[in-house]
Amino acid sequence: MTDNLVHLLPDAIANQIAAGEVIQRPASVVKELVENAVDAGADEITLIIKDAGKTLIQVIDNGCGMSETDARMSLERHATSKLRTAEDLFTLHTMGFRGEALASIVAIAQLELKTRRAPDELGTRLVVEGTEVITQEPVAAPPGSSMAVRNLFYNVPARRNFLKSDSVELRHVREEYIRIALAHPSVRFELYVDDRLDLSLPAGKLRQRIIAVFGKKYRDLLVPIEEATDVLRIGGYVGKPEAARKTKVGQFFFINDRYIRSSYLHHAVMMAYDELLGKDAYPFYVIFLQIDPARIDVNVHPTKQEIKFEDERLIYNYLKATIRHGLGRASIMPTIDFESDNPFSPSRTSIRSNPGQPDDDEALPSKMNSDTPRSGGGGSSGGIHLPPSEAQRHANNLRHWETMYQDLGGEQVDTDTGEILQSRMGQEEDDNAPPTQGRAPYQLHHRYIVSAIKNGWILVDQQAAHERILYEGFLANLREKPAATQQSLFPQTINLAHADAELMQSLLPELNQLGFDLEAFGGGSFIVRGIPAELAGRNSELDLLERLLEQYKTNVDLQSEGHERLARILGRAAAIKRGTKLDEAEMRSLIDRLFACTQPRVAPNGHKCYVRYELSEVERLFQ
Repeated sequence: MTDNLVHLLPDAIANQIAAGEVIQRPASVVKELVENAVDAGADEITLIIKDAGKTLIQVIDNGCGMSETDARMSLERHATSKLRTAEDLFTLHTMGFRGEALASIVAIAQLELKTRRAPDELGTRLVVEGTEVITQEPVAAPPGSSMAVRNLFYNVPARRNFLKSDSVELRHVREEYIRIALAHPSVRFELYVDDRLDLSLPAGKLRQRIIAVFGKKYRDLLVPIEEATDVLRIGGYVGKPEAARKTKVGQFFFINDRYIRSSYLHHAVMMAYDELLGKDAYPFYVIFLQIDPARIDVNVHPTKQEIKFEDERLIYNYLKATIRHGLGRASIMPTIDFESDNPFSPSRTSIRSNPGQPDDDEALPSKMNSDTPRSGGGGSSGGIHLPPSEAQRHANNLRHWETMYQDLGGEQVDTDTGEILQSRMGQEEDDNAPPTQGRAPYQLHHRYIVSAIKNGWILVDQQAAHERILYEGFLANLREKPAATQQSLFPQTINLAHADAELMQSLLPELNQLGFDLEAFGGGSFIVRGIPAELAGRNSELDLLERLLEQYKTNVDLQSEGHERLARILGRAAAIKRGTKLDEAEMRSLIDRLFACTQPRVAPNGHKCYVRYELSEVERLFQ
């Protein structure tokens, strides 16, 4: 007879398993502790972070505090002051309610808790490691609570190894802190990172909080919205079209002061901005919805960022109408932009390491430059000056590219007999024709380029191809010689939020190496005097830098660091996007520059740049 196999897990192991759902990274601890401080009625909350939260996460508040018994009970699983019956789940007005947060934290970290209620003379100090209480003693402490979480995942090394770099984890901490700060503008928040003040947000109104977080430039870009019905109340601010960005950054929904994610409600906002925003532009908004807790269910996911609505369609329509009404009151009307965007025009496609050299588009193996006299000498790839060895390698790449077109020619066919009447590339005068000088390429749905080659054709993803071209160009500039700068006629000033300004300051030397002309001006301001010549004419200075910072913060590339990471991110931010119309010369230029790259097959993110098709594959389809 065999032993029984099913048995209860020890509490320590069960708590570690539960912690995996609630505590995923330092930002998860910040969320739970700061929300507890808000629920305790605090109007002053301080967050202290060391080593991106891996060494220390401490939250100090002036809330109601806890008695000795409550302090000890708060560390147990499912111990909460916010629920008594199952019906209370549908009348929630607090951020937390499950009673899992502190138990999960102490299961995978070392916790020191100091707390005192205002009427009490002494408070309580608890030291807990891995669910085991090491110390419990009275202590002199101010009213409120101080929770210090040290050495996160110290007893689960496998989980600690999955944490990202300090910069990435700190970004998540800031994002979580900002969400809670936006939800509670009447509370004063301070954030200290490695013993220095990183963010100070005085108590005030929502508009003041938004400007303090995102910068003074939003002072004139905010449009208030407000609507009250029997079902819900809607309030907050949306951004004018000028505040729109290319990525989904700066978009916040709060339901009963709780931050949530909802693609459905986001779609309602996008519909409200219909015809006001360009393609691939996302509006800025901080929107609050107050609704009867009985009409929603927040007990859907451990992070409590997903909510089910009793009538989602009704809220969708109310939200869209409210935003349209607010934009209408602000007299914001759609505008038409008659300017076209030519990403490969001659003035936009050169990165020059020497400002004295002519535009290297003259050296591109493209038909559009076939009549232009060359100067400067030396091999060139996509307008990038390279050492002789590099130039030779790129020349070899181009020769390999030419073999794909060998014997292709621009045949003229008799429509009656089917005979080939002429082969242009076989003529003597075209022996030195560039690779793409055969049949003209054409665009497919403004996303792909079809170009004929020997025995078939290739299908090029224009965005992926341009990312590869820009990436290798920027990487060459970072590793070898600085890029040329296209100076602006009038310098501009960009004002950034504190976290963005710190990120920009850390990237400043490399950005200037890439051809930017940037200078810190203090107080989160930077003077922009120029951008890389490669990007001139197609990107505004401020728009390009904002997209760069947003791509960097949204972690477009987690697999590389240093020069490679910056080159990939800037390439992603500056590349032409799918849906952009290109003329024949631009398509030829893109293909030639792609196949002059060291790795033309894939973009830096691993996506294919082109796919090759053989005529034999087509013939089989007709058999």
